[in-house]
Amino acid sequence: MKIFKKNDKRLIRSWSMYDWANSAYNLVITSTIFPVYYTTITSNKETGNDIVSFFGFELINTALSNFSLSIAYLLMAISLPFISAYSDAAGKRKYFMRIFTYVGAIACMGLFFFKIETLELGIIFFALAAMGYIGGVAFNNSYLPVIATPDEQDRVSAQGFAYGYVGCVTLQLICFIFVFKPDWFGITDPSLPARLSFFLVGLWWISFAQIPFRFLPRNKPTIENEKLSFFVKAKKEFLSVFEKIKQIPAIKRFLPAYFFYAMGVQTIMIVAAAFGEKVLNLGATKLIASILLIQLVAIGGAFIMSALAKKFGNIKVLIFVVTIWIFICVGAFFLNSEYQFYGMAFLVGLLMGGIQSLSRSTYSKLIPTDVEDTTAFFSFYDVSEKLAIVIGLFTFGIIEQLTHNIRYSALCMSVFFIIGLLLLFRVLKFNKLQIIQSN
Repeated sequence: MKIFKKNDKRLIRSWSMYDWANSAYNLVITSTIFPVYYTTITSNKETGNDIVSFFGFELINTALSNFSLSIAYLLMAISLPFISAYSDAAGKRKYFMRIFTYVGAIACMGLFFFKIETLELGIIFFALAAMGYIGGVAFNNSYLPVIATPDEQDRVSAQGFAYGYVGCVTLQLICFIFVFKPDWFGITDPSLPARLSFFLVGLWWISFAQIPFRFLPRNKPTIENEKLSFFVKAKKEFLSVFEKIKQIPAIKRFLPAYFFYAMGVQTIMIVAAAFGEKVLNLGATKLIASILLIQLVAIGGAFIMSALAKKFGNIKVLIFVVTIWIFICVGAFFLNSEYQFYGMAFLVGLLMGGIQSLSRSTYSKLIPTDVEDTTAFFSFYDVSEKLAIVIGLFTFGIIEQLTHNIRYSALCMSVFFIIGLLLLFRVLKFNKLQIIQSN
């Protein structure tokens, strides 16, 4: 096993490259090209019909995609704590990180074959890609307290997200060449540029992930008994970590707050493109450009929030950011112009990078510095996020299905932010430790 020390710049850069590798999925598949491609091939502009048949069930197209993601996130939320616990118990953190990476990347490549005639297969690949992304991120997150000391974790977390935003924008620009200039390559099939982009996401993800796979350290097994089965090891480690978390009041108070405001943040990130298309009919070019703007602004947002946290403390900054998110949800309900959408996109990008980075580093600081089973600890954080996405997407989809008005779905997200905000005040009132009120 390699010997390493915390705050090593080379190791941190290697860890950050996983964000560079997998964030292409989050931009191309979740936010830009795939949502536009999906809504285009599943909508009839002449009749205004956006109903699709999925294994015999008649559903609104965007509701179907939201439901499929909800199921993927739910399956991961159920299984991830036990897989994470086993990875700590058996010393296989990096092994499972590889497995999820390959599943997600290959599923993205499989989306190359997604057309309206293969809707069911495409949705299955879409869900598998999400599951691979979720698992890979969970194991990558668990390395943060391993490679950085608490005083450096805000900065390192921000660096990881910055790498991710730069990486995904880089691949997005490459994909744009095929999407907007297909004639340069003699492409006549209008669906090919988008489907080729999905394939490139998988290739990009697998290729750059080899850097962290090479340099990140393996974890020591917390349970040395080789005779124990997977289920016994997973159960034993899970219960051990669960008992430890029960003894850490700060984590017990932070996770419920994170759970609720993550419902809003993650859902808005996923449905932003579909919202812009349905409400303002922006068209693919303007819509993708606005999402690209969000990613670029988010780079600055991550570092700005890290600097503010150093001065004011993590929880106070999170309270400020969540408050602004509430106004964004209300503003989205009254959105009626293209320029309003761009202004809101700029604000969303600034807050998105900050709240994601700061939430990850805040939780990392709450984990005792002497524990080795950080994967299992972080699984509770990741499961909170994934369950939040399940409820958020399901709520968003149900409201649209019932009202046939996506504006009401956006407005409903403000309720989750309000609950999260109140719970953050509860954390702030309770926790006066230096680990949160960093100077």
